[in-house]
Amino acid sequence: MAKAKTVYSCTECGASEPKWQGQCPSCMAWNTLVESVEESGTSTNRYANKFEGLAQSSTLQKISSIKAADIARKPTGISEFDRVLGGGLVEGGVVLIGGDPGIGKSTLLLQVLCHLGKSSQAIYVSGEESPQQIAMRAKRLGLDASEVELLAEINLEKILATLQTHKPNIAVIDSIQTVYSEALQSAPGSVAQVRECSAQLTRIAKQLGITVILVGHVTKEGSLAGPRVLEHIVDTVLYFEGDQNSSFRLIRAFKNRFGAVNELGVFAMTEHGLREVSNPSALFLSHHEGEVAGSCITVTMEGTRPLLIEIQALVDESHAPSPKRLCVGLEQNRLAMLLAVLHRHVGIPCFDQDVFINAVGGVKIAEPAVDLAVILSIVSSLKNKPLDNKLIVFGEVGLAGEVRPVQGGQVRLKEAAKLGFTKAIVPKANAPKAKIAGMEVIAVERLEQALNQLRNG
Repeated sequence: MAKAKTVYSCTECGASEPKWQGQCPSCMAWNTLVESVEESGTSTNRYANKFEGLAQSSTLQKISSIKAADIARKPTGISEFDRVLGGGLVEGGVVLIGGDPGIGKSTLLLQVLCHLGKSSQAIYVSGEESPQQIAMRAKRLGLDASEVELLAEINLEKILATLQTHKPNIAVIDSIQTVYSEALQSAPGSVAQVRECSAQLTRIAKQLGITVILVGHVTKEGSLAGPRVLEHIVDTVLYFEGDQNSSFRLIRAFKNRFGAVNELGVFAMTEHGLREVSNPSALFLSHHEGEVAGSCITVTMEGTRPLLIEIQALVDESHAPSPKRLCVGLEQNRLAMLLAVLHRHVGIPCFDQDVFINAVGGVKIAEPAVDLAVILSIVSSLKNKPLDNKLIVFGEVGLAGEVRPVQGGQVRLKEAAKLGFTKAIVPKANAPKAKIAGMEVIAVERLEQALNQLRNG
């Protein structure tokens, strides 16, 4: 018997190389090439011919001649999940949801299927748990799973045959890393298996109009395990976030062909499953008895939703040659830049101080609109002077010391006013044209002006 040929596949992009290298030549990622057995192309191509193309072939036509129609959506019964999806599930759409083990992926999807099963045919394909385990979970959560059909199978060909025979409206594959195809020789979870199984499930979803939800494992770094081509194949990519020691869970959309990205859904894990949080801003605000130094409230946009978040800073004298710079929930390099701007344009040095920044509630903030709030919290802690607890601050700070406008300024101010805040420091370009009832808005152009308001206040 001829010896199987060994190849090395990249876990990031799926490219194959004849020998191991420290860096993938295709995507330039380091230490991502793993050993696998080269697959025979004959059986794979013969199998792929059963599902030719992700969409039906058509003749050449102009885009202007195509009639655009609104996409029909099916609500899942969980409004926070619908928000992240862009309004609900789409017929023929493929959703990939990833997260740490035990964070609540299977629980949420079982709740969704039990709701949709009352009006649609729903199939739960389990590759990790036995039917008894899933039945016990449904009973523990108090769910009516009488209309949900269950298939405990990891063989791709049997799963595809079941979907073709029953043609359900929605199917959940839990998880894609456990499914394998007989056409490939590699083990389940390998780059080749994950890529091929995802492609075949996507093809049948598009052809039969089945909504398919794939559950994916994540690596230690928090990214989805398997090749990055997996994220390109599907229509929507969702990530579960949250600390297992906390009851709160966040679902964030990183890709969505049918809606906005960076939408955020907030849940609380209870004994009856995941419960929606109606006022997520309350999670990210600490309830101090009085005003405390180093605390500043800002408003960040998660997709179309404004969230009020407390930024906390602790500035303390450093006794080490290199002062510490630590951020939780924000980018550390941006903190270093803001400290340099603070020194250069305002004359407040922190080169001999340890600086710690924390976004309360475990939320991760990527937008620069929190720059002004970070600087004000740092100065507040350094001077030991509390800010007004009814003050909200937002604005991007440039390297020249200017305060730049941010997107959605009016929405941020209205959300803050609704929650009882009476004062705001914002960029001049974000100042509202009409007065907001009960709120004093202070528009600033330079960082010095914002700090003068802090001293005067």
